Amino acid sequence: MSSPRPAPTRLQLFGWSVALMGMMAPLIVLLSALLTSMGLMLVWIGFPLLLGLLALLRKFADVHRRRAGWVLGTEIERPYRARVPGQGMYRRVFALLTDVATWRDLAWVFTQVVVGSALAITNFALLVGGIAHITLATWWWALPDDADVNLIGLLSVSSTASAIFIGIPVGVLYVAVWYFGSSHLMRAQARLTAALLAPTEAARLANRVQQLTESRADTVDTQAAELRRIERDLHDGAQARLVALGMSLGMAEETVARDPAAARELLAEARAASSQALAELRDLVRGIHPPVLADRGLEGAIQALVLANPLQTDVDIDIPGRLSAPVESAAYFAVAETLTNVAKHAGAGKAWIRLTYDEGKLTILVGDDGRGGADPGGGTGLRGIERRLSAFDGTLVVSSPIGGPTVVVMSVPCELIAGLR
Repeated sequence: MSSPRPAPTRLQLFGWSVALMGMMAPLIVLLSALLTSMGLMLVWIGFPLLLGLLALLRKFADVHRRRAGWVLGTEIERPYRARVPGQGMYRRVFALLTDVATWRDLAWVFTQVVVGSALAITNFALLVGGIAHITLATWWWALPDDADVNLIGLLSVSSTASAIFIGIPVGVLYVAVWYFGSSHLMRAQARLTAALLAPTEAARLANRVQQLTESRADTVDTQAAELRRIERDLHDGAQARLVALGMSLGMAEETVARDPAAARELLAEARAASSQALAELRDLVRGIHPPVLADRGLEGAIQALVLANPLQTDVDIDIPGRLSAPVESAAYFAVAETLTNVAKHAGAGKAWIRLTYDEGKLTILVGDDGRGGADPGGGTGLRGIERRLSAFDGTLVVSSPIGGPTVVVMSVPCELIAGLR
């Protein structure tokens, strides 16, 4: 269970308000450029310009989304539609412009420039102004002789003495207001950001439908590929062995009367072919659903998998019960495929596997001390694992810097089966 994120301190909030003030000018320039590029869409140059500026706007929004989540102690999701691969520039631009989240980003820029900046400036001014008032007497000498500083619109300071007796109490008041009000000001700014940059229920539902559609398509493709593999293995393996078995038995039947020795050789060949066919059928069954998985559960199956693996592998499993058969099968094959990748590509001397179950989620961690550089898009089988897990709403995250170590974290939402252990 992840520990809650610590709340930011007042000084951290003060630093964030300074950063917000520094971001105002770039946001204003970005907003102006976006509006200009929309006008230039009448000519070709507006499309690539708008595409780049909208991508930059989303980067800005992501930064503010993360920091607002940090202030509020929660995580703010990205609301954008998933990009459809293979789209040309024009389709991508129109897809962005028809995404409600894009217009909410633009509304956030307007609001941030006006209201968000006012809250940040207030938080900054209270502390800086308070310190300036408290220390006014120490630098009063640098002001002109006829200086007359008006404080709070009511009090006048015209000498070092008045700077001490008036400036210090006013400064302490400012600092006190900042001390007790800083978190409220910055939380208000964060809530304003979250209100515009967090996904709406409609956007969340639309994204969920898109994810399920893609997951269903991936599942159908995976199942079709699996059926083709089974058909190919049966055709090239067991089926060929059984055909050879039938031919050997037929020839033995024809020669048994006139040449018993040759018939015995043919029967021996038939027996060997039947043994090989049986072994291939057993391997095929293990590839569909290993018997050890049904008999001993996920923990026992992974232990057996590790025993057959030539690489030294540490295993730590903490699952307080049995999972459903489809989830166990998906988790088993995900671990098996990951270990195969480690053996083939990582150049590792050691690997480790950790399985935990907490709050309705199975988490699988497979790591190695190899060369690193694993990429899910590099054709190493990680994409296949991701597709397999997506059928269960699972996720796969890879951390593999060059030089290692590589850590693959897979998580699958699931429930324990009551009464099974």
